[in-house]
Amino acid sequence: MSPKPSSFFLALSLLSLFSITFFYHHYTTAPPPLKISQTTLAATQNSIKVYVLDLPRSLNYDILRKYWALSDDTRIGSEVDNEFRKALLHRDSGKLLPYPENPIIKQYSAEYWILGDLLTPEEVKKESYATRVFDYREADVIFVPFFATLSAELQLMINKSVFRKKVKENEDYQRQRIVVDLVKKSEAWKRSGGRDHVFVLTDPVAMWHVKDEIAPSVLLLVDFGGWYRLDSKASDDSSSEMIHHTQVSLLKDVIVPYMHLLPRLHISQNQKRRTLLYFKGAKHRHRGGLVREKIWNLLINEPGVIMEDGFPNATGKEQSIRGMRMSEFCLHPAGDTPTSCRLFDAIQSLCIPVIVSDNIELPFEGMVDYSEFSVFVAVSDALRPNWLLSHLRSYSEEQKDGFRKKMSQVQPIFVYDNGHPGGIGPIPPDGAVNHIWRKVHQKLPLIKEAIIRERRKPTGVSVPLRCHCT
Repeated sequence: MSPKPSSFFLALSLLSLFSITFFYHHYTTAPPPLKISQTTLAATQNSIKVYVLDLPRSLNYDILRKYWALSDDTRIGSEVDNEFRKALLHRDSGKLLPYPENPIIKQYSAEYWILGDLLTPEEVKKESYATRVFDYREADVIFVPFFATLSAELQLMINKSVFRKKVKENEDYQRQRIVVDLVKKSEAWKRSGGRDHVFVLTDPVAMWHVKDEIAPSVLLLVDFGGWYRLDSKASDDSSSEMIHHTQVSLLKDVIVPYMHLLPRLHISQNQKRRTLLYFKGAKHRHRGGLVREKIWNLLINEPGVIMEDGFPNATGKEQSIRGMRMSEFCLHPAGDTPTSCRLFDAIQSLCIPVIVSDNIELPFEGMVDYSEFSVFVAVSDALRPNWLLSHLRSYSEEQKDGFRKKMSQVQPIFVYDNGHPGGIGPIPPDGAVNHIWRKVHQKLPLIKEAIIRERRKPTGVSVPLRCHCT
């Protein structure tokens, strides 16, 4: 006699919960492949096979535990994390931990959600584009589960003075060195030279000291800003005909979205917007971000424009929510790097992005057409007096409604959070993690070609430095 449906589903739920907990604590010891149903087999034919490199927990979840074990974080935006720290004192230390809410760190949390998806047992996964395999020889790519951003940010909190130094007091550098040494000793790296390895480096300073050693790999980055500076320092001024942008490229790397900091506004909740243009952020920036101050000075006293200096801490976050939801357009000028999480906050707020960043790279291009919901403005035009506001006022209500309608359709694409404790559990099929793996999947033919070309070289022959840009 078959069991009652309610009993069956209860048993299945308990099994799923047990599986998630088991994989969270023991994922570095690869268990035998799971039995997969015919339905799952059909789904995996349209997926990417990922092997999770065996790294100790000290390089991922234990870094997260160290962060929460700190007595305090005095940086801007850390108030909510300090409250959570107090609550942790009365909890079981073995429970799954969230990624920090401090916006300085949270915006770079892709590493947490991607690993959480990979550690979710296949029998409870629903529509993940990545299928975990337990033999690196069966994998399309090798994922390196290092929380590089959290490692860097933890060092900046504990001892910022040694962050740029290769010394034993720099715990982030020591972790970087351990990761690279372990990875390069693996058979998977030796087989491919690291070209099929995937690193998450969302923070511009993540793995700062070893970037040149992992440059052949697939890098998941929010933009190329920090890498351009490395290339310019390494370039030889005497060879002016050579483009020295050799470490990152759209051909092998993937631009990923920041984690948005503001909640999603559904199109049905949209109300009349009374402000033409809104911006909240730091006025003074460096390098390419110098344009921000010039635009600020042009717009600060213009009617219909709100320019607010500040960062989204507890107070600033509420200001940003109100400002973006009450404005037709949200300004996105270049900062220290070409992009920021502000763009994705605007999308979630249905505030039409005005992108003034000539060198910007955007996530999921080819899958998403940003011109359908964003306004792109050349820096030279933005700096012309009266030009920008006149241009924005030229858009009709019908055009702006069309932008917001399209924005509402792409909002889910930029969402990482899967709603599960510790980030481990089934992901939304139309979310950021799946789109990242689809973009990596597009790189596979080029990755395989690069590996084959490397193998046929005679011993002692090195690859000449070339620009692989698009």
